[in-house]
Amino acid sequence: MTRPTSPVPVPHDISIHPGPALLEGVADGPSLAAHRQQYGDLPAVGLPDLLRLVRGVGLRGRGGAAFPFAVKLEAASRRRRPVVLVNLSEGEPASAKDSALALARPHLVLDGAVAAARALGSRELHLVVTGERPRVRLSVRQALEERGGDVAVHVHTAAPRFVAGQARAVIELLSGRPNLPVTAWTPEAVDGLRGRPTLLSNAETWAHVGLLVLRGEGAYRRHGTDAEPGTALLTLTSPGEDPHVREVAYGTRLRDVLPEAAHGLPALVGGFHGSWATWPTLASARVSVPGLAALGTPLGAGVLLVPDADTCPVELTSRIVTFLAGQSAGRCGPCLNGLPALAAAVRDLATGWGGAARAGELAALVRGRGACAHPDGTARLVRSLLATLSHEVAEHAAGGCTHASAAVAS
Repeated sequence: MTRPTSPVPVPHDISIHPGPALLEGVADGPSLAAHRQQYGDLPAVGLPDLLRLVRGVGLRGRGGAAFPFAVKLEAASRRRRPVVLVNLSEGEPASAKDSALALARPHLVLDGAVAAARALGSRELHLVVTGERPRVRLSVRQALEERGGDVAVHVHTAAPRFVAGQARAVIELLSGRPNLPVTAWTPEAVDGLRGRPTLLSNAETWAHVGLLVLRGEGAYRRHGTDAEPGTALLTLTSPGEDPHVREVAYGTRLRDVLPEAAHGLPALVGGFHGSWATWPTLASARVSVPGLAALGTPLGAGVLLVPDADTCPVELTSRIVTFLAGQSAGRCGPCLNGLPALAAAVRDLATGWGGAARAGELAALVRGRGACAHPDGTARLVRSLLATLSHEVAEHAAGGCTHASAAVAS
């Protein structure tokens, strides 16, 4: 059976903009020589110093959950023979920030992972890349060929599936089993690959670790706010266009990041598992993990999906949910039965054959019941549409569409 295609295809070309920290000096190229010229040699950092660095700036994971990195690092250090894992699979088509780092800053990512492996006394480093982005895989291979060292690096290729990058799905891949999520009762940092503690984070998180080790806490704190130091990578994308990856300091006004053509329009914050936000919310918000969460629009993996004025958010949501329903592992009831039913309800809403009540009921039903967070993220998207863009939803339930009406009027 053919799975539905994504309304935002996996990008082949990415516009990578220079930034203040991770993307500083990207015009010099991704080579090891250019990297060492800019940052110097990777210093030896013991576990206590590494913990002090990541705690000092409150480093959180950039994969979407924003979990404190120091907690995972400390947990992995408590048991013998830990494993370090760089997750570059980036299964969401609308996200390109990890791919941008692999293309422009691979050695910053690798320095962060190698520094952690050495601090933990680990001699095993794994990288998981995606087969859907061949340039990323090639860039990683070239970067590894430039490096030597005392840490053995193993590269794996994830399946072309949205859920393939989920933490337990990655562990399954490395264990020789299907690259799909499974139920787990303990964190990967405690019980991961082959039962060993596994320190798993995405490429952006590792790049921040590398930056801290190479530049120190003082330099890191030059960007962001006192309460939330540092920067974040954002992927700005619109259906049918190549994505733009920008690095912005925490505390930056969100409206200053969005293209002028998006002003006045709603946007999807956080990607396919994110939440819709109206323009007034976007215009007043700042780039901040707790700040955006308080507004009901978590930053997630840093995706800002910006439809143009002719794109109906209800129809776009329907296409995303249909895609997500076809991307699940299909191993538990909420994914196997709930998500297809939810996709059908949102599709009926978009085409005027159903109302909002059924979609809301199903979104509530699948929430919190899956073996992984895939049903929760999909339900979040639907619930945000119903709550945030209620006027669009009501128009569709009545058989109309404000975007279609506007197009006719123009």
